[in-house]
Amino acid sequence: MNHVYLLSDATGETVERVARAALTQFKDVDVRLHRVGQIRNREDIVKALDEVSREPGIIFFTLVNTELAQFVRTETEARQLEAVDLITPLLFKLAEFLEMRPQKLPGLQYEMNSEYYRRMEAVDFTVKQDDGQEPRNLHKADIVLVGVSRSSKTPLSMYLAHKGYKVANVPLIQGLVPPAELEQVEQERVVGLIIETQRLVDIRSARLRNLRQSPRGSYADYRQVEEELALCRRYYRAHPEWLVIDVTNKSVEESAAEILSRLHGEIRHD
Repeated sequence: MNHVYLLSDATGETVERVARAALTQFKDVDVRLHRVGQIRNREDIVKALDEVSREPGIIFFTLVNTELAQFVRTETEARQLEAVDLITPLLFKLAEFLEMRPQKLPGLQYEMNSEYYRRMEAVDFTVKQDDGQEPRNLHKADIVLVGVSRSSKTPLSMYLAHKGYKVANVPLIQGLVPPAELEQVEQERVVGLIIETQRLVDIRSARLRNLRQSPRGSYADYRQVEEELALCRRYYRAHPEWLVIDVTNKSVEESAAEILSRLHGEIRHD
């Protein structure tokens, strides 16, 4: 049984229609939809996510309040849950296209100005560059994050994007050569992420359990993870211009603050 959770600040009918439309493309799958509507505050979100944690699955949510939407993103990342925001990117794109503010967006904290558009452009760029996609665009990134799987590349990328930075992230995978474009970008913009072996084993094991998969495979094997991180460190030593950040036991906010502090003055926006 696959579980799909639908969170909404209204009745939840819209998010359910979208989910059902997408599910029609997947035949012969056993899926149970859980609809949670009338979400009005953080307590409602925590209660809903507690339910998800008991029977993990993917979350689709439509919350027009930007603070609550961000809270969902932060909480799901902390709980190692998968979540998809179905409304915020659409609102941003429509606002940009129509050149006007969404009139029914609670908690809108900034006007439609150049800074706002820059942030939305950064988010759009970062989404498209996740996990090594479109390496030909690496030179356009303000920051390029490099690291092994589950070393916080994606959440860090998105957090920095919401601050207005175009971020690309590139995975380091044993047996695969990183894209040649990585060597061609300004090396001072590249940030290598490192993490302690046991911490990464714990994160990967939790991830596998959430997916109802066995944590006994090579992905979460201590020796395998140790080898991956050793390869990672060798790669970093071969690139002394890169900034290396240890993300062990650090929140996304703490890691981002360290990156921006140490790169301050070196990042230029196009």
